[in-house]
Amino acid sequence: MSETAVLSGRRRWFALVFLALGVAMIILDATVVNVAIPTMIRDLGLTTNDAEWVNAAYSLTFASLLILAGRIADRSGRRLIFLIGILGFVLASVLVSLSSNAIEVIGARALQGVGAAMILPASLSVINAVFVGKSRAIAFAVWGATIGGMAALGPLVGGWLTTYASWHWAFLINVPIGIIVIIGVIALVPETKDTTGPRGIDLPGTALVTLGLLGVVFALIEGQRYGWVIAIREFKAGPITWGTGGISVVLIAGVVGAIALAILIPLERRRLAAGRVVVLNLSLFKVRSFGAGNAVAMVVSLGEFGLLFSLPLFLQSVRGYNALDTGVILLALAVGSFVASGAGAGLAQRVGPVRVLQLGMALEVLGILALGLVISTSVTGWQLVPGLFCYGMGVGFATAQLTGVILSEVPVAESGQASAVQSTARQVGAAIGTAILGTTLIIGLGAGVKSSLEDRGVPSAGAEQVAEVVQSSAGQAIPGLASQPDGAVLVAGAEEGSVSATRIVAWVAAFLVGLGLLTSLLLPRNAARVLSEGYAPPKEKQGSA
Repeated sequence: MSETAVLSGRRRWFALVFLALGVAMIILDATVVNVAIPTMIRDLGLTTNDAEWVNAAYSLTFASLLILAGRIADRSGRRLIFLIGILGFVLASVLVSLSSNAIEVIGARALQGVGAAMILPASLSVINAVFVGKSRAIAFAVWGATIGGMAALGPLVGGWLTTYASWHWAFLINVPIGIIVIIGVIALVPETKDTTGPRGIDLPGTALVTLGLLGVVFALIEGQRYGWVIAIREFKAGPITWGTGGISVVLIAGVVGAIALAILIPLERRRLAAGRVVVLNLSLFKVRSFGAGNAVAMVVSLGEFGLLFSLPLFLQSVRGYNALDTGVILLALAVGSFVASGAGAGLAQRVGPVRVLQLGMALEVLGILALGLVISTSVTGWQLVPGLFCYGMGVGFATAQLTGVILSEVPVAESGQASAVQSTARQVGAAIGTAILGTTLIIGLGAGVKSSLEDRGVPSAGAEQVAEVVQSSAGQAIPGLASQPDGAVLVAGAEEGSVSATRIVAWVAAFLVGLGLLTSLLLPRNAARVLSEGYAPPKEKQGSA
């Protein structure tokens, strides 16, 4: 049986506040980094690839461990795992703030991902267990709105802290937030757990999914740097050295990752058929809203926040805005998200959650395209506001509804694993999307800057040299070009090349979100109506988890 403790009255809403605050902390931290990255690149001497890994290391450990953490939460106690995750995340945040080089930062960010992997599915599983009827629909909307709103608010917080304190405080802010969350959750949130099904941990499955994701995402991020097939640059990782001229480490990692993921599926099917614990319960995907919903979550996450990686870099290197200015500009996205999140619940009652979700993704595409069209070397923050607001409205509508759609027909006993699967879909999509859009930015910077400089009469060899400098610094070296001979020409060419690269990233991001919109057509139209109508759906018989 599943041990539950339904909350009622005011206590449930106060409990939801602290659960949402814990989720807000990990989402805020993920997007705060987008604004802090340019300063970290300069202070710590990070390369473009290092900067990508600051985000990817977090996303990868997060995604790799979500399902395992969700399963442990169901068995050991959802509140317990949530609290351990909060404590681990706070301690890792302190380590990031004390880091002095790329390896330390990336390692600490990976540890943050471990803590976040415990927090996210446990929080959603608690909500699924202690809220019922209409209050559950509202709680899901608040949880989803927290993700959308905090993702948009992060740049402003990061910009303020980076400008008036330092990038270190973009991480140290998690200390007081974490303390408040721990006190509130202990006081208000009851412990719940599931006591059915087989015990233990699926070690082979966990190892395969972790190895698979590590290999594939590493290949996507580092392919441009080390060569997709033939090694073009020496690879070093601790005592390991991989020379040039032979098969690239990227190809090996990608193949190993793909094989690991391929082996995972039949392994999990056999374990499930034998009644053994699995890291991935494939029978859940027989529920249409769950299977199709996770497909939507993964695809749309490929491009949903990709522009937030390249846009702050562009605003600071080309337009000369500081971190705080950048955050203020991106506040338009947060405002749009919060406005849509508040309006989404009522609209969902009239037209259905799936239609609101689709409206959100359509607005995201329109907003990204609008941004791509207005980006230029002279664009102002005010000119970016309409596109950012439209994009934020889309994020608010889509994110607030998608969670309820995915979990609407999942039994409470499976909520931890199901919550983790949908969170994994989002995070895997975000990690792969960051890799795709990061690679797009790198390629675009190299080709765009070189072409623009050659058009201005710079010799090919010199143009290529400048392009490599701009490329390796993610554009942050552009202002420094002014001190070089013919500096005005170099800066103008580099800025135009950066505009071209950022615009290409926008087109790719819009295309990926558009794919998510098309994928949403697979969803049953009435998915999640059961939540708003105040009753639970019949429980389909599921395989053992």
